[in-house]
Amino acid sequence: QVQLVESGGGLVQPGGSLRLSCAASESIFGIYNMAWYRQAPGKQRDMVAGITKDIRTNYGDSVKGRFTISRDNAKNTMYLQMDSLKPEDTAVYYCRALGLGYVYWGQGTQVTVSS
Repeated sequence: QVQLVESGGGLVQPGGSLRLSCAASESIFGIYNMAWYRQAPGKQRDMVAGITKDIRTNYGDSVKGRFTISRDNAKNTMYLQMDSLKPEDTAVYYCRALGLGYVYWGQGTQVTVSS
C-alpha cells in the first residue's frame, strides 16, 4: 500500500507563495500518474495540476501561470509551487497517485490565503 504525506501548507497573504510537498512511501513516479487536488469548504474536490509518469504536466485553468508541479524521483517527492496566491486558492490540498488500477490519496494540507 502506497502512503502519501503532504506538507507545506499554512497561512499566507494574498500575492504570496507556498511550496507543498507530497512524500511517497516508495518509488512510484515511473509507474503512477500523480496530481494535486484541492477542496474548499462546501465545494467538490477539483484537480489543480497533474504530472504523468512520463513527466507531462497539465494545470487547471484557475492556476495556469501561477502554480508549477514537479517531482524529485530520488526523494520520492512531488511538489506544488504556488505563486501569486489569491484568497480563492484557500482549500485543503491533497496529492493523489493513480496507476495499476489503484488510487491513493494523502491526508491533505490546509492552505489559507488571507490578509
